Amino acid sequence: MMTQLPEDCEPELVNRIIAGDRTALAELFDLHRNRLWRIVNFRLDSRLRGRVDADDILQEAWLDAVRRMDRFLKEASQSCFVWLRLIVTQTLADVHRAHLGTQKRDAGRDRSIHRPLGAGSTAASLSSFLSGRLTSPSGAAIRAEQGEIVDAAVESMPELDREVLALRHFEELSNRETACVLEISEQAASMRYVRALGRLKEALRTIQNEPEKPPSE
Repeated sequence: MMTQLPEDCEPELVNRIIAGDRTALAELFDLHRNRLWRIVNFRLDSRLRGRVDADDILQEAWLDAVRRMDRFLKEASQSCFVWLRLIVTQTLADVHRAHLGTQKRDAGRDRSIHRPLGAGSTAASLSSFLSGRLTSPSGAAIRAEQGEIVDAAVESMPELDREVLALRHFEELSNRETACVLEISEQAASMRYVRALGRLKEALRTIQNEPEKPPSE
């Protein structure tokens, strides 16, 4: 018997998954597929775009979820979605390591359900996502300078604030889900989100108010 049922999943579906019903797990995965795809799209390293398909990463994550069904009772007790998100982000981290030659797989990765991709990954995702949406008629030089302002704003944030901003604003998690992922209180998650969003808005305001520089001769 489960001592705690996740609030974001129907008890009947939970019990079927616990019993080893892969169809039930597929129903759960499909229920959250769009949200999971958005996470992959946000977190995928810009160097891999065009080489790695988000749907392929989700397929690998699905296979990993099947292998981990026997741990569903323990790992998904707080949130079915957070459990699936964990598996997806771990799969994505493995793809990054395989393609970009980063550090080896963490042998303890399967023991924690609350592990973000890492400070460097989040900062890079935030900067890439934001800089890609800057518009300037003045050419690449101005866009590069604006990108540096965004990078500096992102880097100035405490690591946890960056994570909260990424989870709430770009992955579109609820405050409760964010708190669950980061193992902090909902109040702390809310306060950090407001603070991080304020810093980001100030940086973007600086860019928007910056006068256009005449082209160099």
